[in-house]
Amino acid sequence: MSRSPPRIPAWLAALALCSVATSAQAADVALARLDCGSEPEPVSVASFSDTFEHEALKLPLTYSCYVIRHGDRYLVWDTGNAMDGAPDAPKVSLVDQLARIGVKPDAVDFVGISHYHNDHTGQAASFPKATLLIGQGDWAVISADAPPAGVDAKSHAARRARFTPWLVGGGKVVPVTGDRYDVFGDGSVLLLDLPGHTPGHHGLLVKLDRTGNVLLTGDVTHFRENYASDGVPTWNSNRADSLASLDRFKKTAANLKATVIIQHDPRDIGKLPVFPEFAK
Repeated sequence: MSRSPPRIPAWLAALALCSVATSAQAADVALARLDCGSEPEPVSVASFSDTFEHEALKLPLTYSCYVIRHGDRYLVWDTGNAMDGAPDAPKVSLVDQLARIGVKPDAVDFVGISHYHNDHTGQAASFPKATLLIGQGDWAVISADAPPAGVDAKSHAARRARFTPWLVGGGKVVPVTGDRYDVFGDGSVLLLDLPGHTPGHHGLLVKLDRTGNVLLTGDVTHFRENYASDGVPTWNSNRADSLASLDRFKKTAANLKATVIIQHDPRDIGKLPVFPEFAK
């Protein structure tokens, strides 16, 4: 006598289908560093500590941007200094660097901004069709007609000009709120709320299959010495928030066994392959 195969419980069948679907939808994630400028000579970092820790210290600083490839979609993280001919300006634009891997500006889905300072937003307007991801606290400053306290009208206007595609050009903006923001919806790339340097400052967590977890600092810290001692720059918007964000960042790095990349420290450049190679 032939027997019918055993029936699979409906919940188990649904779970199996869900697992297959999730596996099919999983996208390859890769991360690369882009050169967005550097100081021509070591500079004094005395003002990077409000406790007078680095009064005699001079360090070379760099300006790093990053591109994250998620399947066939792209996020540019920070956009560095402007192509204005200044000594610390990039030698090659972000647009031209991305062209080396066949990515045109209109193919960039997201521009993520750690914070609104000029050295992180200089080439943002090169991607007018991308969705802008920026902390709500920073977007409130940028989108306000009047400058914040301590900033003159001319400087505020120049800062706003970098966001023209989203202020007056109809570009999509996501003023990020909450503890974290899931860029691609699968947990692989997360903006982390790290206020203090500016009101809406964020860092970025990228989860890579081979390399493991990578944490990009934004400006939660600027160089290794300050990171080690929880140094707070004199110009940060809120000291208590800065220290809390450093604590969160360090605990996150420890718990995830993450590679920490300090964006302004040239000693951390070698933690990622040389572009156009990607960490995967």
